[in-house]
Amino acid sequence: MQIRPHRIINRRRTRKIKLGKVFIGGDSPISVQSMTNTITSDETSTINQVNQLKEVGADLVRISCPDQDSTKALKNIIKKTDIPIIADIHFHYKRAIEAAKSGADCLRINPGNIGSNERVKEVIRAAKDYNCAIRIGVNAGSLEKKILEKYKEPCPEALVESAIYNIKLLEDNDFFNFKISVKSSDVFLAVKAYELLSKSYDFPLLLGITEVGGLLPGRIKSSIGIGSLLMKGIGDTIRVSLSADPIEEIKAGYEILGSLGIRSRGVQIISCPLCARQAFPVIETVKILESKLSHIKKPITLSIIGCVVNGPGEASQTDVGLTGGGEGNNLLYLSGLPHKKVASNSLIDKVVELVEARAKQLKI
Repeated sequence: MQIRPHRIINRRRTRKIKLGKVFIGGDSPISVQSMTNTITSDETSTINQVNQLKEVGADLVRISCPDQDSTKALKNIIKKTDIPIIADIHFHYKRAIEAAKSGADCLRINPGNIGSNERVKEVIRAAKDYNCAIRIGVNAGSLEKKILEKYKEPCPEALVESAIYNIKLLEDNDFFNFKISVKSSDVFLAVKAYELLSKSYDFPLLLGITEVGGLLPGRIKSSIGIGSLLMKGIGDTIRVSLSADPIEEIKAGYEILGSLGIRSRGVQIISCPLCARQAFPVIETVKILESKLSHIKKPITLSIIGCVVNGPGEASQTDVGLTGGGEGNNLLYLSGLPHKKVASNSLIDKVVELVEARAKQLKI
């Protein structure tokens, strides 16, 4: 489908960095990432979860490395997975050095939390020696003491000042292979911080609203925060942080990108809310189709509308469409045009057949 003028997003051009096989920033696709929730030293469980995340579309996976057992296990985990790995480090500079030596593609740190300038230099040397990027991860819940004393509480300006302080530490040591995040659980605070930071620096940004809660509230808060920034052209990689299975984070990330026409994966279903006009059970039909079409990875749009009020209009804008009709005379659409009528008792099989055929035709 041709992009309408009102859907055009003028993406902010940033520097491009590389994590393993994945480029971030510049004109690279906006990547989707998540984080394992296993005990890292349990190599089997961690490897399995990394592979599961990759299977559902993760471009990058972050792994927490709080102790030496974790950084030791990281080396074998990286060998047995095929996706860029980000080592999550908070305070101990030696864990960062160990993770870089173990083959991590990126270190998530706050240089200001590492300790003395000499320790920061040691981490940067390791990152350079082992071709490892760095992510400056500013969080409203862990701001530097001096910044909190200045601003009294987390605010957009405080997050940006923390980011600038950490950026300077890296730049002063001739290190520029990094990306930045300024996260908060407060949507307003995070969005404003990202907006302010994007005006001053062209380093790639990881978007996220942190600690957003469970599946439903977390997806909603993340969609509002991340989505509003993406619509302004801000953001190079995203993570939806949920108190849920990490697989749900990847699914939610692609839903956000797909809704904005930025990047799609799998079947995007457009379906109507329930009303008395429905010619077939819409809710049950959508639920079954979501399951039966979950194996498809190519981007396909599918409209499922229960009546003729909005059905033809929606179907004209999707790859495959279904519109409800009286007495079981439902109508299938292909590429926006009427295809053929289908009875209610066979419509699910017919829709699956058309979507699978469409997927085979796509050269992606």
